[in-house]
Amino acid sequence: MIIEKIETFRTAVPLTKPFKTALRTVTVAEAIFVKISCDNGIAGWGEAPPTLVITGDSLASIESAINDVIKPLLLKKNLLNYEAIFQGLKSALIGNSSAKAAVDMALYDCISQNCSLPLYQFLGGYKKEIETDFTVSVNSPEEMGEDAVAYVSNGFNVLKVKVGIGEIATDIARIQEIRRRIGNDIKIRLDANQGWKPKDAIRAIRKMEDMGLQIEVVEQPVKADDLDGLKQVTDSVDTLIMADESVFSPKQAFEVIKRRSADLINIKLMKSGGIYQAQMINQMAETAGIECMVGSMIETRLGITAAAHFAASKKNITRFDFDAPLMLAGEVIAGGIKYNGRTITLPDRPGLGIEDVMIEGGVISGKQ
Repeated sequence: MIIEKIETFRTAVPLTKPFKTALRTVTVAEAIFVKISCDNGIAGWGEAPPTLVITGDSLASIESAINDVIKPLLLKKNLLNYEAIFQGLKSALIGNSSAKAAVDMALYDCISQNCSLPLYQFLGGYKKEIETDFTVSVNSPEEMGEDAVAYVSNGFNVLKVKVGIGEIATDIARIQEIRRRIGNDIKIRLDANQGWKPKDAIRAIRKMEDMGLQIEVVEQPVKADDLDGLKQVTDSVDTLIMADESVFSPKQAFEVIKRRSADLINIKLMKSGGIYQAQMINQMAETAGIECMVGSMIETRLGITAAAHFAASKKNITRFDFDAPLMLAGEVIAGGIKYNGRTITLPDRPGLGIEDVMIEGGVISGKQ
């Protein structure tokens, strides 16, 4: 199973509504697609979106990392020796986690196709269906309340609410308005995207606890590199605290786990560099009794399909944030995961289950 060809393609899909967080505003989902073709007729697909403010990766840097560094490293390698290939990919260059993740997805797509298994079964097969939350972007309290009602009416029972912009009082008003409109039966998760300082986070979370706003989880309340501040927040509130941007690599996960800086860890393939290292993070967390969520950037259904396969395969992954394809105004793949409201069903086809990929200029078959 020799790697014969590695190709990259650009894609861009508008969002139906701007996606706003404490770090950025996104109106178009841009990405680099990767196709890896092998000599036995199998082809695998991966995706990497540019997220400069999170991973530091741009479209140009992703393309360069793949075509100039990773491609020469992998061509003519036997994919049956995949442990050596993933180790080589990990150490091929510093950073560039999104480029590595896209290639990693495509490699796993090929490997699991060769075994005639859907990827989630190749990785462990814990479950075939999972449920995603839906994200409420940062806006005025009134607009966020209206959005929350719309998402709940579409069947979503967990909302991930973005905060961390403006005054703490404004963030609390946002949550108050959402809770007032949707009632107490819907779970609310907050994501501050590093927008608070430790003491401000503690004060805000304690106030929301006292107000009975019933927040399930607060994600990354402080700066990514402030593990002491993250621990201070975790130790000072009753609400569960989740590390996101603080954890890219297994080494960073080890530090968070060792310090007990957070109650939960959010794994994203674009941060970890793909499924190979994401599995290491999850295994460490599970050993320490820490559950994980798998999240995503603003990705198309291609990248989310790969993340969902990984997430569904593991018992310790208990929360899922895969709503990005539902925010897009167009579709770029055939096959992959299927949505039925908040429920995601994994495909039965081998690998990722991608049938065709639509890019500018035409349609590319999922096969070689």
